Amino acid sequence: MAIFTVEYTYTDDDQGRDKHRDEHRAYLGRQDSVLLSGPYLDFPAGALIIVRGEDEDAVTAMMDADPFQREGLIAERRIREYNPVLGSQAGGFPGE
Repeated sequence: MAIFTVEYTYTDDDQGRDKHRDEHRAYLGRQDSVLLSGPYLDFPAGALIIVRGEDEDAVTAMMDADPFQREGLIAERRIREYNPVLGSQAGGFPGE
């Protein structure tokens, strides 16, 4: 399986994100393929999610079901294949 980064840029709807945050985190937490996830702490508001997937289409399908996506809270989403070559996960994430 390949590793992908998913980069979110959020809309300005802070209240919508607050309302759906628990559901969003629960959804991502149930996905065995999510390796890391967390928000950026600067502007513009967004997040980085690192996932394992068969291909970009599979990752896209999984991310389409994210409650933040469903509720229109994602202004922009970018999915890219990623190759970690240095650092503690360079040899692969657990389960690979």
